[in-house]
Amino acid sequence: MRVERFESIETHGLVRLAAATPEASVADVGANAEAILRLAREAAAKGADIVLFPELCLSSYAIDDLHLQDALLDRVEAEIGRLIEASADLPVLLVGAPVRRSGRLYNAALVIEGGRLLGVVPKSYLPNYREYYEKRWFAPGAGLTGLDIELAGHHAPFGPDLIFAAGNRADFSFHVEICEDYWAALPPSTFGALAGALILCNLSASNIIVGKARDRDLLSAAQSIRCIAAYAYSAAGYGESTTDMAWDGQAMVHEMGDLLAQSARFGDAPEIIYADIDAQRLRLERMRNGTFNDTAEAMGHPEQRFRRVTFDAMGAGERGRLYRPVRRFPFVPADPLQLDADCYEAFNIQVEGLVTRFRATSGKHFVIGVSGGLDSTHALIVAAKACDRLGLPRSAILGYTMPGFATGEHTKANAWRLMKALGVTGEEIDIRPAARQMLADMHHPFAKGEALYDVTFENVQAGLRTDYLFRLANRHGGFVVGTGDLSELALGWCTYGVGDHMSHYAVNSGVPKTLIQYLIRWCIATNQFDAETDSILQAIVDQEISPELVPADASGAMQSTESRVGPYALNDFFLHHIVRWGQPPSKVAFLAWHAWRDVDAGAWPPGYPDDAKQSYDLPTIRHWLDNFLYRFFTISQFKRSALPNGPKVSAGGALSPRGDWRAPSDGRATLWLDELAEKMGRAAEN
Repeated sequence: MRVERFESIETHGLVRLAAATPEASVADVGANAEAILRLAREAAAKGADIVLFPELCLSSYAIDDLHLQDALLDRVEAEIGRLIEASADLPVLLVGAPVRRSGRLYNAALVIEGGRLLGVVPKSYLPNYREYYEKRWFAPGAGLTGLDIELAGHHAPFGPDLIFAAGNRADFSFHVEICEDYWAALPPSTFGALAGALILCNLSASNIIVGKARDRDLLSAAQSIRCIAAYAYSAAGYGESTTDMAWDGQAMVHEMGDLLAQSARFGDAPEIIYADIDAQRLRLERMRNGTFNDTAEAMGHPEQRFRRVTFDAMGAGERGRLYRPVRRFPFVPADPLQLDADCYEAFNIQVEGLVTRFRATSGKHFVIGVSGGLDSTHALIVAAKACDRLGLPRSAILGYTMPGFATGEHTKANAWRLMKALGVTGEEIDIRPAARQMLADMHHPFAKGEALYDVTFENVQAGLRTDYLFRLANRHGGFVVGTGDLSELALGWCTYGVGDHMSHYAVNSGVPKTLIQYLIRWCIATNQFDAETDSILQAIVDQEISPELVPADASGAMQSTESRVGPYALNDFFLHHIVRWGQPPSKVAFLAWHAWRDVDAGAWPPGYPDDAKQSYDLPTIRHWLDNFLYRFFTISQFKRSALPNGPKVSAGGALSPRGDWRAPSDGRATLWLDELAEKMGRAAEN
C-alpha cells in the first residue's frame, strides 16, 4: 500500500464532518449565502465530506413574519440556485432555508452536492410554546412521504423519508433532522438510523438559556448511543437577531456517546469544528447488537419506507490529518472528571466478584501465589479488599511465594514486604527441588547440567506453582485466586491447564495489563491502603514485567516479557480494536500509528508517569501487530475456550467463552495477516 493511501481516512471507513457556525446577517440573504460559501470552501480545503450548517441560516432564524415576505423568499430561492451551482467542487452541504411548496412554507434542510440538489428535508416538529412560534409561519413536515419539489430550477425528492448515501464510499450514509425534531419523544433520526443511516445530522437554531447547552449535549450523546450512530449538531451563533433571544453557536459531534469535537460557543467570528466519524465501527457495532435489528423489526422495518438518495463523495482536500481523539490506552479511563469513579468501579467489580464467589463456597481461605509481580500484586490487593468487605481478617488470605530457578531477590522481597504490609498469612515454598526432580524424571538436559531453558523448563515451574496452590487449597479449605490477566489470555502468554491459566476464580481475567497498572496507581493515589503498602505498590508497578522463569543472561539481564510478546500498551490497543470492534488489522495499524507516533501529541491518562511515555513508529507497530494476530488467532484460543470464571470489568470486552468472545480453538490467523499484507505490504524480515 502506498503511504499516502494508508494515511487517507476514507481507506479506513472514516467520514470527515465539519459543523459550521457562520456569521448571521439578519434577513440579508445574499450576505448569508456568502458566509455559507466561505466556510464551505474552507471546509473543503480541510478535506470535509459533509459541511453541516445551522437551521434557516440562509434567511436567518429570528426574523419572525419576514419569513412570509415573498421578496425574501424569492431571494432565498435565487441564492439556493447559486449555492447549488457553486457546489460543483464542494463536499456535501446541509443548509437551512425556508422553502415554498404547494402553497405552504417549510423550515427545511437543503442537501446539496456536486452541483445537484440531492434532496430537501422539512422539519417534522414545529415548536409552538414559550418563546417559539414556528407554526405561525411554517407547515410541519411529519408524514410527508414520497414527494418531490421543484426548487431554483432543480427537481429533488422532498420529505423526512430520505437517507443519503455515497455510492462510492462504503458506510457513508446520513440522515437529516432539524432542531426541535431531536427534542421529540420519537426523533425522526431514530427511524433514519433504523433505516440504515450511520450519521445523524441536526441543523439547529436553538436560542441559549442557562443550562440548555448541557441539555443539548445530553440529547446528542444519548441519541448517538441509542441509535449506534454519530450525531452532529450545529446551532445558530453570533449575528442572529437578539430581539428577545440570544445565541451561542453550539456545535458538537458525538459518536456512540463519545464527544469527538465541540465548538467554543459565544464567539465573535465564524467557526468550524471537524470530526472524523468512524462509520465502519458504527456498522460493525450494529451488526453485533441484535436489539438494534429487533427494534427495526418491531417498527415495521423503516428502511422499506425511506427513499435512498445516492451521490459520489469527493474525498478531496487535506486528508492525512486525523480529526478524532484516539486513546493510547482504550481500556484505561480517560476522562479526568470521571477517572476516580471509573477506577472505583473497575476495582470494586473485581472485589464484588470475589466476595460473591467466596460466599458461594464452603472455604475459609483465599489461596494465592504472590510473586512480587504486577498481576499477583493486583489480585492480592483485590483479595485484601474482599476480606475487608466480608468482615474477615486479612490473615484469611494464604499467600505463597514460590521461588524458582530465575526468581529475583528484589521481586521476592517485594512479595514478602507486600504480604506483611497487608497483614496476610505468608509462606514460602521453594519449588526448585520438585522442579529438578520432574526435569530429571523427564530426562531433560537441564537435569544433566545443560543450560537449556526451553518451554518445558519454563512450564515445569509454572505448572508446579499452580499444582501446589490447588493442593494447598485442598489442605486448608480454601480456593485459588487466579492472577493471570486479559492481555496474557489474548496473547496465550500463560501455561495451560495446571499452570497460571487455571484457578478457582480468575479475578484478573477481565482486566488487561495496562488497566492493572493504572488501577494500582489509582489505589496509591486514593489511599486505598496505608503508606507502607503504597510504597511497595509503587515499587512493583515501576519494575519491568518478567515471568522470571529463565535465569539472567551473561550480562545480568532478566527475561523480559515485552521483548518476547511486544509492548503491552500496543497489545492492549490491538486487542481492543480487533476484539471489541472487529476492525480490520490495517485500520488498527492506522489508528495505533495516530495514537502512538508522537509522544507529545494527544492526551495521556491523568497521572501517567512522564518517564514511561514513549512513541512507536509504523514499522514497530506493524511488527507487533503481526505477532499479535498470530498469537491471538492461531495459538491461543484453546486456552480461552477453557477459562475459569472471572468478572467482566470493561466495556472493552472479555475473552470468556461464556461471554464476549466465542471462537474455534483450531482457527488460523491467515485471513487477518493477509489483509494486513494486502493493505500495507509484506512485513520486513527481522
